[in-house]
Amino acid sequence: MKQKITANHAPIEIGAYSNAIKCGNMIFVSAQLPVDPETGAVPPTIQEQTKLVIENVRNILADVGATLDDVVKTTVYLQEMYLFSQMNAVYAQEFSEPFPARSSMAVKELAKGSLISLEVIAVLEE
Repeated sequence: MKQKITANHAPIEIGAYSNAIKCGNMIFVSAQLPVDPETGAVPPTIQEQTKLVIENVRNILADVGATLDDVVKTTVYLQEMYLFSQMNAVYAQEFSEPFPARSSMAVKELAKGSLISLEVIAVLEE
């Protein structure tokens, strides 16, 4: 059975989707934006945006008792691939080994003018 996860400290959904769905021991977190949940602001740099988007994901996972250590797969959407190394430096500080499997790609445009969006799949131990 799938269960909607309503995050207490993450941006509210801005469309017809859930921030995350828990199904059994799996958690599917929709692509999150680097939006400050308190102000709605998006920071200017890729480093700040990467840190904030990971914090938003961390907060969503926490609402079901999961952490970044439970993440098995990430998908990173970047506005431009030249941002990859700067994003990766922050990402490597936030996630720990063994790092999740990851796909990274550039897309034409992200909502709110964001430079990054991040979606994850996590698995809770049974």
